[in-house]
Parts: sequence; structure tokens; C-alpha cells
Amino acid sequence: MPNIRSSEKDVRRIKARTARNKATKSRVRTLRKKVLAAIASGDSKAAQEAYNNFASAADKAAKTSTLHKNTASRLKSRVAQKLGKTAKA
Repeated sequence: MPNIRSSEKDVRRIKARTARNKATKSRVRTLRKKVLAAIASGDSKAAQEAYNNFASAADKAAKTSTLHKNTASRLKSRVAQKLGKTAKA
């Protein structure tokens, strides 16, 4: 436990930010799984809608620096490739 008042405040601040970042990352992972499940089921309309939600969440996470912008872009790209393959098939 810190002895300095400002350090105590920093600990509280870090705790809140960690919880917020954890929730945001979890949401992105969950939405990604939903897209992949929709792709696997073959429902292209549901998959496209799920992808839009996922891409939005990933962009928001990157905007707040919860995810690095290149990480968000890479995740979106890989899911979009899988989505594109199912649209052609």
C-alpha cells in the first residue's frame, strides 16, 4: 500500500482503468466469437451484422487505446477475410 496520498489516488485510478479496459477487451473478444459462430452457421446476413458490431467495438477500443490501432485493424481484417470467403462460397 502506498504511503503518499497522490500514490493512493493513482492506485484507485489504475484499478478503475484496468476494470474498464478488461471489460472493453472482453466485449471485443465476445463479439468476435459471435461473428465467427455466425460464419460457421452459414447465415451471411447475421454474420455481416455481427461483423459490423465487432468492427465498431474494435474501433472504439482502439480509439481509447485499450487496443493498439494496428491490433484492432488486424483483428478486423482477419475476420473480414473469413466473412468474404463465406460470401463467395
